Amino acid sequence: MIALAGLDLTDKLVVCVGAGSVTERRISRLRAAGARVRVIAPDATDGIAALAAAGEVEWLARTFVDGDLDEAWFCHTATGHAAIDARVVSAADARRVWCINAGHGGKGTARLAAETRSGDVMIGVVSTAGADPRRSAAVRDAIADRLAEGALPLRRRRRPLVGSVALVGGGPGPVDLLTVRARALLAEADVVVHDRLGPTGVLAELGDDVELIDVGKRPHHHPVPQDEINALLIDRAARGLRVVRLKGGDPFVYGRGGEEVLACRAAGIPVEVVPGISSAIAVPQAAGVPVTHRGVAGTLHIVNGQEAPTAATLAALRDDTATVVALMGVSALPRFAGAALAAGAPTDRPVAFVENGHTPAQRTIRTTLGSAVADAEAHGLANPAVLVFGEVARPELLLPVAVPHAEGTG
Repeated sequence: MIALAGLDLTDKLVVCVGAGSVTERRISRLRAAGARVRVIAPDATDGIAALAAAGEVEWLARTFVDGDLDEAWFCHTATGHAAIDARVVSAADARRVWCINAGHGGKGTARLAAETRSGDVMIGVVSTAGADPRRSAAVRDAIADRLAEGALPLRRRRRPLVGSVALVGGGPGPVDLLTVRARALLAEADVVVHDRLGPTGVLAELGDDVELIDVGKRPHHHPVPQDEINALLIDRAARGLRVVRLKGGDPFVYGRGGEEVLACRAAGIPVEVVPGISSAIAVPQAAGVPVTHRGVAGTLHIVNGQEAPTAATLAALRDDTATVVALMGVSALPRFAGAALAAGAPTDRPVAFVENGHTPAQRTIRTTLGSAVADAEAHGLANPAVLVFGEVARPELLLPVAVPHAEGTG
C-alpha cells in the first residue's frame, strides 16, 4: 500500500544516482524543497554539469558504491540500467533510506507525487496501483484549475498567532480579470476589506463566515478614513486572521497601498502586495484606446486628475508623442483643461472620456481639448471615468470608421 506523506527535506542530503534528463528535472524539485543534492554518475547532462560548476549541487563523476548512501536521507536512481537501479534500491533499503526508482520496470520505496500549490497548501497526486505519471499529472492539472478559480476550500481551520494582510489589486472590475494569485488569496481569506469599485462580484462567491468590510470611497464622501482602514487591517491580522484588502485596479496606482504596507510593517504584520491591472490602462483599452501605439505615442503620463497639473504634466499635454491619462478627474476637468490650454497645449488635441469602463454601462465620449469641458457637460460625464489626452484618442486610430461624439456599449 502507498501512504502519501509530506517530507521536509530542508538541508537534508539527497543522493541522485544517474545524471540524465529525468534526474535533471527531479533535481529542480528537490532543490526547491531545500535539499542538499549529491549526484553520482560518470557523465551528466549539460544542465547538471552547470549546476555542479556553480556549486548548486555536488557531482561525483564515478559509478555508485553502496556507501554513498550512508549519510543520505533520501535517494533517487535513474541510471538507465535496471541492475544498477535495483542495487541502489537494495542499498537504500538496507540503510532505511527512502528511494525513488525512476528506471524502467523498477520498483523503489518512494514516489514523487505530481504536485500543485496554492499559497501554503501543497497537493500531491500518486497512483496506488503502480506508477502512472500521465494520469497523476492530469488529475493534478484538474485540481490546479479549480484552485486557480478559487473554488476549493483553502481557508485555514487553525489560526496562527499572527495573521497576515494581502493587498490585492482587483483590476478594472470583471471577476475573470483577477489574477490566479488573487483568486487563491480570496479563497483563503477570513476577512475581506473591499472598495466600492473593482471586482466586487467575487464577494458573492465567498463563504458566509467570511467577514466583509466595505470601506469604499465616493467623490467627496470618505466614510472610513485611511487611518481607520489601516487599523482594521492590523486589528484583524493581529487576531490570527488572513486579511485580503481588495482594491480596484492596482494597489500602488493611486490605491494608497504604500500607506497600508507601511502601517502593517510598523505593527509587525506580514504583508504582501498582489498586482492588478490598472484602470489607467485597462479602461482606455476597453474603449479601443491604446495608451501607447508605435509611431503615435511612446510615452505614458498617469496623473491624479484632482490635483493641479504639474510642469511635467503640462509638457506631456503639449507633446504630440505623449499620452496623458487622468484618474479621478471628472470634477476638476475645467481646471485641468484650462491649465493645459493656457500652457500651450493645442486645442485640437484628441481626448477620450471612458465612463464605467469594463461594465455594461460603459460609455465613451470623443472630443478635443478645446471642447472637452463643454462636451463633458453636454453628455453628463460622471464618475467613475478615465480621461485620456493625446493622439491615441483619435477615433480613427484603431477603429475602421468615424465614431460619433458619444459612444455607448451598454
